[in-house]
Amino acid sequence: DGGGPTQSRSWSEGGGAAIPTSLKTVRLILRELGDSDFEAVHAYASDPLVVRFMPWGPNAESDTSEFLSRAQAAAAAEPRLGYELAVTLRDAGTLVGAIGLHREDANASEAMLGYCFDRSAWGHGYATEAGRAMLGFGFLDLDLEAIWAGCDTENVASIRVLEKLGMSIESRHRHDTEVRGEWRDSFMFRIWASDWKDRHRSPT
Repeated sequence: DGGGPTQSRSWSEGGGAAIPTSLKTVRLILRELGDSDFEAVHAYASDPLVVRFMPWGPNAESDTSEFLSRAQAAAAAEPRLGYELAVTLRDAGTLVGAIGLHREDANASEAMLGYCFDRSAWGHGYATEAGRAMLGFGFLDLDLEAIWAGCDTENVASIRVLEKLGMSIESRHRHDTEVRGEWRDSFMFRIWASDWKDRHRSPT
């Protein structure tokens, strides 16, 4: 997998906070979502297999439009609490998914990590690579103390991604998420800034 310490950042200043326009890794560019991304986003968000473990979807066109509107509204908000970014292939520019960090309020010291990828992008390490970029952004640029993620206990692929990111299971919650009429169990993963920085500290 690529990414991690090799990533680069580019952002513009706005509202007293850095608003990222792109995060670049070895193979990916993470950028702001726009209206022109509708077709690519809707392709995976309306796929029943992709959203199998998600509490939302499969999306109707109106659902995808609302998602893009929320992402753009979050990008324009002051202070900015949500960072929902398109994940695109650096060489081809193809959108293969989206990944986000979300804080509850401006004083929150932690954020939730979430992501969803097109089926064609599975098995290539893109989620891990994008996740590493977002953790670096969260800890280095947003100065977060912790980042957490919820995951269905049967979503083996996503569990593996979170483990590769250095996140650990903190708790298990029974029947806490309703997915299309069925109550399901979830794991709560978390990683602390101190642990992340220890893992990425340059050798002396």
